[in-house]
Amino acid sequence: MSSNINVKRLNSKDAGFREILLSSLSLPSADDEAIDAAVVKILAAVKDKGDEAVLGFTKQFDRLNVASVSDLEISRKDLELAYQSLTAEQKNALDIAAQRVRAYHERQKTETGCHSWEYEEKDGTRLGQKVTPLDRVGIYVPGGKAAYPSSVLMNAIPAKVAGVAEVIMVVPTPDGARNPLVLAAAYLAGVDRVFTIGGAQAVGALAYGTKTIPSVDKIVGPGNAYVAAAKRRVFGTVGIDMIAGPSEILVLCDGSTPPDWVAMDLFSQAEHDEQAQSILLCPDAQYIEQVQASINQLLPEMPRAKVIEASLTNRALLIQVNDMSEACEIANAIAAEHLEICAADPRQWADQIRHAGAIFMGNYTSESLGDYCAGPNHVLPTARTARFSSPLGVYDFIKRSSMIEVSEAGAQTLGAVASTLAHGEGLQAHARAAEMRLKK
Repeated sequence: MSSNINVKRLNSKDAGFREILLSSLSLPSADDEAIDAAVVKILAAVKDKGDEAVLGFTKQFDRLNVASVSDLEISRKDLELAYQSLTAEQKNALDIAAQRVRAYHERQKTETGCHSWEYEEKDGTRLGQKVTPLDRVGIYVPGGKAAYPSSVLMNAIPAKVAGVAEVIMVVPTPDGARNPLVLAAAYLAGVDRVFTIGGAQAVGALAYGTKTIPSVDKIVGPGNAYVAAAKRRVFGTVGIDMIAGPSEILVLCDGSTPPDWVAMDLFSQAEHDEQAQSILLCPDAQYIEQVQASINQLLPEMPRAKVIEASLTNRALLIQVNDMSEACEIANAIAAEHLEICAADPRQWADQIRHAGAIFMGNYTSESLGDYCAGPNHVLPTARTARFSSPLGVYDFIKRSSMIEVSEAGAQTLGAVASTLAHGEGLQAHARAAEMRLKK
């Protein structure tokens, strides 16, 4: 049995190709205003009424009717029990994934300047940088169409590696259904408190704080359109990691990879939701046909076939290019969340990539390995924001303070410079403050 989906085809030689491509990357915005209006009301209610609003929205959206927000908190003991309830295979997989994610982020901490430093000038002036972790962070873990224990690891572990004192996790549990893998991941990652709330109301509670839920300094983690809109609204009151859109995968292929592998890699993001986007760039027209045939052959086997079919029908692209160099050029314009390079010499082409959330090199590096256990973070910039954004990392959970200790000798030199510049700006008090420290 096979399906009969015809994924949209493009050719880089087509007239108006770039305009068609960029329009295919954007999402329809018809619902944005309605979502934003709903989120504004939810956030205002949570800010004004706290626990009462959180309880009301949790009852309305997740069908949980409890007496207090305290009843929505899961204790550390219950998290441990969830971990102990897993099968040996599940425990082992979660343990290995957590160890690899932690090891990668420990290395990232030492390699990316996430530490304090200082140097001394000849006159005794000392300059430097003090790095300190955030005090409290909120992590949002999706819990609607699927459960994501991997998201718990990816959000909580770098926060703990950075030294964040308290990690508060929120996760929706519609109808009270708790996923033991998600809770076990929270236990392994060292999450301090867990509340079974979701949506814009959870974001509001973390941002503003309630009687039961403490306010945080930063909110990280992906969610649905309401969560994204809420994060955008509370930014400034708290920090956020990014505004996450639907998942994306872009595959650059020279035709040397089994087409079934590439088709399944395209499925791996399409199965997230109907708005996810899967794109193939390849110079070989015959190979593109083979991937299309694999899509139709493999789709009926997939448990989430309906979601995959909707995603591929509405958002997927199979694009024929002139050569792999052009594929890299187009990939930089797309700036995808996940970029696979399925080619005989992947590093040759990776050197030409400037914009991508994560780059997966070689035929054996499926994107799904990055999602779960390779080590690098799977919270990645979407919707072309990889042009200016980075994956979630230890650096997202620290802040830097400049350190300045000017010696008496240094004040003579710097004071004269500051005085001249301050007078030039018409700020006499600035100038006088520097001049008072000059020797007569």
